Formats: sequence, C-alpha cells, structure tokens
Amino acid sequence: MTVVTQKEIALVRSQLADDEKAMEALDVIEDCEGDLEDAAMTLAIRVGQEPERANSEWLDALARSWRAVICQPEFRADLENQSLQRMMAQLQTMKTFPKILATPVLMYVLKQGVNNFCQPLDLVNGDKGIGNHETP
Repeated sequence: MTVVTQKEIALVRSQLADDEKAMEALDVIEDCEGDLEDAAMTLAIRVGQEPERANSEWLDALARSWRAVICQPEFRADLENQSLQRMMAQLQTMKTFPKILATPVLMYVLKQGVNNFCQPLDLVNGDKGIGNHETP
C-alpha cells in the first residue's frame, strides 16, 4: 500500500489547481485516506476499466507501462524536483493514457522515488550503451 500525506496532496493540488481531472483524482485520493492504489482502482472503475489484479499490483503495472514516457530526461528533472506540470501536460496529450489516472500514477512515481522508478530503464539503456560511452 502506497499512502500519501495531506501535505503531499496539498503540494500536488497547488501545482495542478487548473486541471479539473487532477482535482477530481485528488478528491478521490483524499477520500481513500491517501491510499494511492485504492484511489487509482476507484478512478479506473469510474472510467470503465476493469482491473484484474490486486490494487497494489495494478497501479504499479500501470506506472511501469508508462515508464519510458515518465523517465524521459526532459520530464525526469522536473519530477525529481516534485514539479508535475510539464509531465502532466504531456500525459494529457497521449490518447492511450487514462487522463484521470495521471495524478495517482505520478504521485506513485514520486513516492517510489524517481530514480528508483526509472532505474530499470536506466539499466536497459546503459546495457545498450546509450549515452554511456565517450567519443574517441
């Protein structure tokens, strides 16, 4: 179970105050006493998704499925500084991403630690030598 505090919710609320979907998601997160997995499951069901895993596994799997986007360098630095606006704007443009779930997914990533969350992708990129070699 991944739980966010009222302070963390307030920080996100202040950054995304103009985003109606984010405010709706934050209300559900508060209703679920900060439990991101329960909130994400509730939101997913509201938009017609039928998650077939346990709550904790489902949110983690959803976040991992978007790791390549979330961990892009231009967004990663923002997330490391707990700034969500650019990443949220990017997710909102993606037709296949369930917009109502962007807030709990990004809060989940922040709780996991951006570097920890992105580490498996870093390892894959490092194994391929991407950005990991010097020019002779």
